[in-house]
Amino acid sequence: MTESNRSIEQQQAAMPDWEKRFRAPRVSLPDWAEDAPHRSLFVSNATGTYELYAWDRATGEQRQVTHRANGTTDGVLSPDGEWIWWFDDKDGDEFGIWRRQRFSGEAERKGKGDGDSADEPAVPGLEPSYPSGLAIGRDGRTAVVGRSTDDDGSTIHVARTGEAPVEIYRHRESAGVGDLSHDGSLIAIEHTEHGDAMHSALRVLRLDGSTVAELDDSKGGTVELGLEVLGFAPVDGDTRLLIGHQRRGRWEPLVWDVVSGEETDLALDLPGDVAAEWYPDGSALLIAHSFEARSDLWRYDIASRELVKVETPPGSVSGATARPDGTVEYLWSSAAEPSAVRSTTGEIVLDPPGLKSPGSVPVEDVWVDGPGGRIHALVQKPAGATTPLPTVFDIHGGPTWHDSDSFAAGPAAWVDHGYAVVRVNYRGSTGYGREWTDALKHRVGLIELEDIAAVREWAVTSGLADPDRLILTGGSWGGYLTLLGLGTQPDAWTLGIAAVPVADYVTAYHDEMEALKAMDRTLLGGTPEEVPERFSASSPLTYVDAVKSPVYISAGVNDPRCPIRQIDNYVDRLTARDAVHEVYRYDAGHGSLVVDERIKQVRLELDFANRHLQL
Repeated sequence: MTESNRSIEQQQAAMPDWEKRFRAPRVSLPDWAEDAPHRSLFVSNATGTYELYAWDRATGEQRQVTHRANGTTDGVLSPDGEWIWWFDDKDGDEFGIWRRQRFSGEAERKGKGDGDSADEPAVPGLEPSYPSGLAIGRDGRTAVVGRSTDDDGSTIHVARTGEAPVEIYRHRESAGVGDLSHDGSLIAIEHTEHGDAMHSALRVLRLDGSTVAELDDSKGGTVELGLEVLGFAPVDGDTRLLIGHQRRGRWEPLVWDVVSGEETDLALDLPGDVAAEWYPDGSALLIAHSFEARSDLWRYDIASRELVKVETPPGSVSGATARPDGTVEYLWSSAAEPSAVRSTTGEIVLDPPGLKSPGSVPVEDVWVDGPGGRIHALVQKPAGATTPLPTVFDIHGGPTWHDSDSFAAGPAAWVDHGYAVVRVNYRGSTGYGREWTDALKHRVGLIELEDIAAVREWAVTSGLADPDRLILTGGSWGGYLTLLGLGTQPDAWTLGIAAVPVADYVTAYHDEMEALKAMDRTLLGGTPEEVPERFSASSPLTYVDAVKSPVYISAGVNDPRCPIRQIDNYVDRLTARDAVHEVYRYDAGHGSLVVDERIKQVRLELDFANRHLQL
């Protein structure tokens, strides 16, 4: 062993477990090329920054594809396995262009000199924008690119190598590319032309932009229902499109023949939300089933309609894919065990070398009666700890998301430092039915906080939580709820820690990316000018003068989702009244892809909490 290797091992041995969890190499579920399944693309933090990696399974060679200071995670492998497309924005602002490079990493010469980058603009002629879906054809020269800008709204373009891109769709409301048929003749898009950004309708277009079929479950109904594209059948000439629907109050798959109009409802007898993707030969579906913060996998045979469970460990599957040989690869974890890419063969598919992540403690399930129904919360606490404990309410973002029994380094860090952690799947969360997800409209933020307050009451009265040491925290929408909670429930929380939050809802609306404006109009029923009272009631800035607790805020200066100006407005109000607060700004967007930066932020949050709770 060299002296340098020994030094690294000594440093790792002395490192606290919470930091090891962030530094340990992690990988995403590998994407693979449809016509070259030995070629894969995945994301890893092996260098200390999350970047894209190419993996040739035939040779075992892995190669880092992108090298950017603030990291890269958005990439797509072309079906022929020849090209890697990746999205190039500026320091996390999510506004940029698609670039591409050969899977081999070699630059096409075309007059380039030695040492020139292998990357090239994937669609010359398209100006920078926010991405809104991408589908690449199997012919190696056709792509369908979705994009949005503040000026143009949503547009979709067909791009062919050597030709100028052609616009085939435009609308002010949000829309995006869903999938391209196996033979490259049909495009499925999701759109919200009806003005409801939470419930998309579907349209199938030819490459010239003419319409083949439409499906809109919100049309003419009193109940708002959404649809989503899950993928065309992987067979040439097959016009079946797998879609998700909400007709029975939850997400379920059905098969829609976009030419004949025939719909085949699978009617799977599984509780909770159900998604699906095709097996590579089109004979079966891989079913992803999510229920009460856990998930599992099933195989559904199209011909026999037989549903067979795919065995996975208890916990959460955050991604899965069926391989051409019939095996299934999936990304799995639980709150106690770090994530791993596994196969139904029993093997670990990707096992990055280096530091291994320590585990954490398992979650306990709690159900609490709330104003809108039973609320599911997940609780972690230090092993053998004596209650009551200082307790962190770690609120998830989205809001259409949910906390699950999956591994998370952030909550584990709090547990390591002696805190109990409570995560609440408030109204607005996914996985508990359409009504639960859609319940937060118009009284945005206030409804979620009612559920959080009910779980807080349980945590105190059960003896788990020390009422004098309660932290409200979260990122993105969770950061928004943190600031709103500190203002509307000022006596409930000892301190608040908000990451990339909405702080001033009106300014946030005017500064944020166009797709989020559409979402806010849906949630609140209009623009700030049309429904000013709703924006005011849901804005943390309205209640900033009522905040009593110390406040810590972190924000990315390039964030297009929770822009910096509206956070500065909130901080200025805190400063004007000499309220106790600290602010940390960093050079990235809606969060950081740099491991050292993530660790720095967690260290600052822990320090803030320990100082103010005198731990």
